[in-house]
Amino acid sequence: MANLRYMCVLGVLAVSSAGFFTACRSNTPVAAVPVVPVATAGPATLENDLVLTAEFRPYQDVDVMAKVAGYVRSIRVDIGDHVHAGEVLATLEAPEIEDEAAKAKAGMAAAQANVTTAQAELEHAQASEHIALLSFQRIQDVAKRDAGLVPRQDIDVAEARSLEAKAQVARAESALKAAREQLDEAKSESSRAAAMLAYTTISVPFNGVITKRYASIGSMIQAGISSQTQAMPVVRLAQNDLLRLILPVPVSDVAGVRDGQPVDVSVTSLGRTLKGKVTRYADSVQLATRTMDTEVDVPNSDGSLVPGMYAEVHLHLAARPSVLSVPLDAVDGIGTSTEQAYVVRDGVVRLAGVTTGLQTATRIEILSGVKAGDKVIVGRHTGLSDGEKVTPVDATYEQAEIRK
Repeated sequence: MANLRYMCVLGVLAVSSAGFFTACRSNTPVAAVPVVPVATAGPATLENDLVLTAEFRPYQDVDVMAKVAGYVRSIRVDIGDHVHAGEVLATLEAPEIEDEAAKAKAGMAAAQANVTTAQAELEHAQASEHIALLSFQRIQDVAKRDAGLVPRQDIDVAEARSLEAKAQVARAESALKAAREQLDEAKSESSRAAAMLAYTTISVPFNGVITKRYASIGSMIQAGISSQTQAMPVVRLAQNDLLRLILPVPVSDVAGVRDGQPVDVSVTSLGRTLKGKVTRYADSVQLATRTMDTEVDVPNSDGSLVPGMYAEVHLHLAARPSVLSVPLDAVDGIGTSTEQAYVVRDGVVRLAGVTTGLQTATRIEILSGVKAGDKVIVGRHTGLSDGEKVTPVDATYEQAEIRK
């Protein structure tokens, strides 16, 4: 009987021990498989746009100066006036220049008279030479026909008169040449004086708008060739039918700038977006700012754009249609020699070395290392290792794309 009780106690202890160890095993934690966000590598059209802010400037903007000094006799324009090339802006009063022009004109008339006189003297000398030559030839013929009839002295005198007349012709020709040269000089001086007098009329150099008026009637205007501290402009003229945008392109994007590149010009204050293209660029980086000036010409025939307005310019540097790409945060080490992505295949992480191409704000082109349809882990990759088991879940933006 005692043995039976002992056996029962042992059975109870055995059952209790088994239950205890079973409970211990059931409370042991099992390592969880990490859940990772993934995106699918696939084709996309990538565009690398550089967004810059610039200020509209007139295509040409100059201070119109006077070539000669004088008092303003009249001024026909004021601020805001639209003018055309060739129109008169102002006229100056410069009596000394007018006197010089009159003097030069009189000098030219005198030179012309001298030429006429010299021409007449030449004709008289030529006639005298002809008569003297005929007289000498006749006396010489008589002397040859009837020897001794004409004294030798008469023959010598006739010959001397013929040579003298020839010399008079040469002198008259020289005088005529000198008179003509003096006439040319007088004409040149008259042209110069007339040109200086014409400078007293100040004309519009190109189509534009008067943005500032410096002078009024009676103002003393110094010649524009004087020092800038003395010379005062008449007006300031701006060409606004064509405007410039000067873009400071960063040195990292300079290599992608080309003539004729398309740009989108967004004018927020007007709610307008204009199409344009790169017209010219400096092809040199400024050392102080590490940027290159790039210009875009914007037509403004209706005058709705005003210099000084700001515009947001989208410069299209590059475009890749239908290229294999992944989200930007799927690749580690972008721009280095060890670019890599974490690819999930059959629930296992595989580390893949990749080669990248065009990069945008959100995606990057994959040239090698990842195939279309591969699931790549996006976001932080800390703690992940090659060969690790994971549970892939589409990233938030991937789910949004699927719902679209």
